[in-house]
Amino acid sequence: MTYHSRQPFQKAASGAEIERLLHHMPTVAQLAGETWAKSFAQSVLKQSRRRGWTPSAKQLPVMRGLVNDLFTRSSDEEGDFNPIES
Repeated sequence: MTYHSRQPFQKAASGAEIERLLHHMPTVAQLAGETWAKSFAQSVLKQSRRRGWTPSAKQLPVMRGLVNDLFTRSSDEEGDFNPIES
């Protein structure tokens, strides 16, 4: 019997992607609606100060998801402001 991961294959992050994700982590921490997300973002920021740090295989998809959520919020979460109608 072979071991099969339930997670789909995650490609490794480039240095540029890691920098982009870390750039957005303070905003994630500030706007997080859930305590765990805020704590996670703060923890990653603290860990990232270590020389040679890279996110773990578990941290990377969570970071990607949290940053992605910043840019894909529904209009319900942001209020009913519609720039086209204003």
